[in-house]
Order: sequence, then structure tokens, then C-alpha cells
Amino acid sequence: MPSVAGDVSALDIVRMLIPFLMFGGSLVALLVAAHYFTAAAERVGLALGMSPFVVGVFIVAIGTSLPELVASLVSVQTGASEIVSGNVLGANAANLLLILGACSIAVPSGRIELGKQYLFIDLHFLLGAVLALGTAMSDGVVTRVEGVLLLSAYGVYVAYLMAEGRSGDALDERVEALPTIPAGNRIAPKDLMLLVLTGAAIFVAGDRTVNALRAVADALAISPAIASVTILSIGTTLPELAVSVTAARRGLAAMAVGNILGSTIFNSLAVTGAAATLGGVAVPPALLHFALPFVAGSALLFYLLTQDKRISRWEGLLFLVLFALFVVKVANIG
Repeated sequence: MPSVAGDVSALDIVRMLIPFLMFGGSLVALLVAAHYFTAAAERVGLALGMSPFVVGVFIVAIGTSLPELVASLVSVQTGASEIVSGNVLGANAANLLLILGACSIAVPSGRIELGKQYLFIDLHFLLGAVLALGTAMSDGVVTRVEGVLLLSAYGVYVAYLMAEGRSGDALDERVEALPTIPAGNRIAPKDLMLLVLTGAAIFVAGDRTVNALRAVADALAISPAIASVTILSIGTTLPELAVSVTAARRGLAAMAVGNILGSTIFNSLAVTGAAATLGGVAVPPALLHFALPFVAGSALLFYLLTQDKRISRWEGLLFLVLFALFVVKVANIG
């Protein structure tokens, strides 16, 4: 006959696992809903006559960053705005180091070749976005006014993309790799229904994910900000990781880099800006003094290493080691 103590220990283990299982299930639901929402939005956009460039740059790029956006908005509404700063900084570190490192290993040629477009425009927007983010976070809080300015900066980036798409001068692998779906067709009712259902599912799953993350933080005896910069940010960047690695394996490395740059800029300006306009975003000292400078340094390192228009597999391995070091350091801070 089992002892009472043994039964209690088993129950304690189950209780300890519940927050992690709830977080995992909520995050999976959020990612799946965002995937189907994005796919339906692509089809609706093309049916409305939008150009493949606009559909790819906006719908696909924003769709892969939708989990970060929803989680951030829900965090502010529930009074846990520090989760926003952790999620944004962690997601940016994952984009620049984890995803880029994985892509450089996955690309068949062993190195990612970049065109002039990335060096002259996109990389400069990346540095500008990280500079704007760092400036807004420097005093430990992103106010509503700063949020509006961040959104305005993202508007400038959107205007650049629109001008690029109309001119056709810089259409590259990001556009050529888009699915060839006939434009101008009638909108399928099932796509509209899918948009409504998955949109609702995204916000419900986002709310559950944030609540479960706070429970996980309590179980691990760490702050929600630390949990978000590690656990949540890695989870919400899974769509970018999947899209970018798949593109790299198909030999479309420029599309992978474009997705990384676009996602990092969107996180820095749009996600932080939108969340701040709802009520401000707090930046805890642990993130302000380490995570923020680390992300800024990662962006600068990325900029410098790409000046030869290529990213080698060895440089990618360095990025992966740096990301592992970042996670270990943040976990120790927590």
C-alpha cells in the first residue's frame, strides 16, 4: 500500500506541472491560430486585388509577429506591462541571434548572400529601430507619447516599403518567393469565417498565455519580465524561426533575412508603440541594465558582420553561442 507521503509527493508534482502545461497549451493555440489567420488574410488580400509585394511584406511579416503583438497588448490590459518589454527584447535577441544563426546553418551553400538593398536601407532601419527603442526605454518606462512616436517611426518604414513595392526597383527574393495565388478572385466565405474565428481565438489564447506565464513565473520564483524575455519570447518567435529556416533551406536566404529584419523592426516600433499607447510599458532594471544593451549590441554586431554582403556558417554559430549566453545570463538574473 503506497504511503500518504508518496501520494502527496505525486500530487505536488502534478500541481507544479499544471502552470507549465497550461502555458504550453495556450502558446500552441496562439501560434496555430496566428498561422491560420495569416493564411486566410493572405488569400483575402490577394482576392481584394492587393499586390503580392504588399501581401508578403505586410500580411506575412505582421502575421508572424502577431503572437508578440497580442501577448503585449493583453499584458498591458492586465496590468503586467513589464511582460511587453521582456517579450520585445527577448524576441529581438532571438531574431538576430537564434533565427539568423539557424538560417546560416540551414542554407545549402553554407553562407547567406546579401544584396545592396539590405546594406543601404533595411540594415539602417534596423539600427534606427533599435536606437528608437533604446531611447524610449532608457528611463525605465515607455510613455503613451513615446509609443505614438514609435508607431510614427514604423509608419516611415511602411512608407519606404510601399515606395519600394511601387517602384519595383528593389523587388528581390522576398517577393519572388511569395505563393502565386491569382489576384482579383472573389473572397471565399470560408476565409472570412476563418478570419473571424481565428481572430477571436488569437485574443483568447493570448489572454490565457499571459495568465499562464505569470503562473509559471510564480512557480519558478522569478519575475514575469524575466519569464517573458526567455520562455515567452522564444515561444512567440517560433513562427519566424519556421518561416526563415524553411526559406533558407529552399535557397531563399534573402527572404529569410528580410523576415528577420522586418520582424525585429516591427517588434521594436509597432509592438512596443501599440502597447505603450494603451497605458505605458514598464522596463524593469534587470532588462534595462542588461537585456537592452545586449540587444543593441547584437544589432550593431549584425550590422558590422554583414558589411561584406554575406553571413557565413561560422558567424551563424557565433550568433547561436551568444544567444545561449544571453538566455543563461538572463535566467541567472531572474
